[in-house]
Amino acid sequence: MATYTHGHHESVLRSHRWRTAENSAEYLLPHLSSGVTVLDIGCGPGTITGDFASLVTPARVTALEVTEDALDLARAEIAGRGLTNVDFTVGDVHRLDFPDDTFDVVHAHQVLQHLGDPVAALREMRRVTRPGGLIAVRDSDYAAFAWYPRLPELDEWLALYERVARGNGGEPDAGRHLLAWARAAGLTDVSASSSTWCFATAADREWWGGMWADRILKSDMAATAERTGAATRDDLMRLSQAWRRWSADPDGWMSLLHGELIARV
Repeated sequence: MATYTHGHHESVLRSHRWRTAENSAEYLLPHLSSGVTVLDIGCGPGTITGDFASLVTPARVTALEVTEDALDLARAEIAGRGLTNVDFTVGDVHRLDFPDDTFDVVHAHQVLQHLGDPVAALREMRRVTRPGGLIAVRDSDYAAFAWYPRLPELDEWLALYERVARGNGGEPDAGRHLLAWARAAGLTDVSASSSTWCFATAADREWWGGMWADRILKSDMAATAERTGAATRDDLMRLSQAWRRWSADPDGWMSLLHGELIARV
């Protein structure tokens, strides 16, 4: 069983609450319309979930997380938007507590990279998707991230993140594996693509770099790195300072690659 690398510190949620259907699920949007039922696996703070709910109303969206505490984040977001067509459930993507052929669309954003058995998860997602329905997944590919200037500490940050994530049982370069995992799960009608997030304006750099400057010190990843001896507190402080240097550089640019896949059941 894999361990979720990031945790739910405010610095992590700052990133997750920035996500929308437009900037994180654009590849799926042409397939969503009124009347389409959706299961949103690993819904996090519910910003994408809420966007889906607005698009498919009066059909219902089911938001799934692994704990009640995590699900409460989504409940607060949905309540704040005044949406009434979202259901909430705690569950495990490897053993979903739904009958076969329940949903028109089953969606997971940045989830498979944190699982010990993503192929089994995709098989379970297929089980609860109606014939003719869609499975949609999107995951980062950390090794394909690119940035300028090439600060050596950010190379160190990337190596540390990948070490911690793999130590937790995940695959941080999941984006490049999605097609292979889908085929291994028995999915045949698949379309694979990619997209990026790019941070290149002063405001974007301040937000993204500042978020990671905090996250490398305060998130579960940081705690795991220290506990396992992967990094010392001084190491983490150096990496945090490097993120702030990058964010203050007027030439700073960063692009994050994500693999995407839609499979028709």
